[in-house]
Amino acid sequence: MKAVLLAGGYGTRISEESGIRPKPMVEVGGKPILWHIMKIYAHHGIRDFVVCCGYKGHLIKQYFADYFLHSADVTFRMDRNEMQVHRHHAEPWTVTLVDTGQETMTGGRLRRVREYVGDETFCLTYGDGVGDVNIREAIRYHRQQGVLATLTAVRQPGRFGVFNLAEGSGAVNSFTEKPEGGETPWINGGFFVLEPGVFDYLDGDNTIWEKAPLERLASAGQLAAYRHQGFWQPMDTLRDRNLLEELWQSGKARWKVWSDQPESAHEDPVLAEILTSPVQAPKGQRVAGPTVLPID
Repeated sequence: MKAVLLAGGYGTRISEESGIRPKPMVEVGGKPILWHIMKIYAHHGIRDFVVCCGYKGHLIKQYFADYFLHSADVTFRMDRNEMQVHRHHAEPWTVTLVDTGQETMTGGRLRRVREYVGDETFCLTYGDGVGDVNIREAIRYHRQQGVLATLTAVRQPGRFGVFNLAEGSGAVNSFTEKPEGGETPWINGGFFVLEPGVFDYLDGDNTIWEKAPLERLASAGQLAAYRHQGFWQPMDTLRDRNLLEELWQSGKARWKVWSDQPESAHEDPVLAEILTSPVQAPKGQRVAGPTVLPID
């Protein structure tokens, strides 16, 4: 199964960071928030990603282009222009990066990656929100409902104190500082599970996924909600980013559902030999990084 990640917006509400890089590349714990989201999916067995790039998308492409090299122990023979990879810690992911346009809306971005999704059930989420969502359970729930789309319903994180005001007076009956759980409303938390039929609800680049498509799906009885009672936090503002960083540094990052052990993958002996053998460039040329081999 594939996961589509929306990573093309401008991120204007976190302009302190997004002025120099796309919001999905803003770091928490030294890693882009996009990486954290991918680790969540990989923990649940989904390792094939389609990333919808847009604003400063070249920085996302550069990150993944360099990822293997930055995750490896290597030896460079400068006089011979050789590079030898000893071992690497890169995750066994497949990442497809698609330029979906600078001004394209969320639904339009999803529409543009239709050819990379295929004809199977797939996941979709935003490139700026994390949570300890049980994605396997969300997929199971989606299939039980027999609908085209299932969103993950989450409780809106409480940011302000709320209170009950007595009718006809200024008396406060109760007060709760930054309410959590059942005291906050259900909202769309992303982490969708979708069928290819949702593409019939997408008209063009100006389609906003959260408006007409979801409204029409709901009216047709084709939208379900998987209720997530655990942790969920978006990264809309610098304050949100600082909160996530504080949780990570204090060891309280509840969205970190994965193990620190390297993800296992089926070892390809031929590929392993290629990756650990010296690489020598032709005379007058240089080795810029790992060689990508085409698959027929």
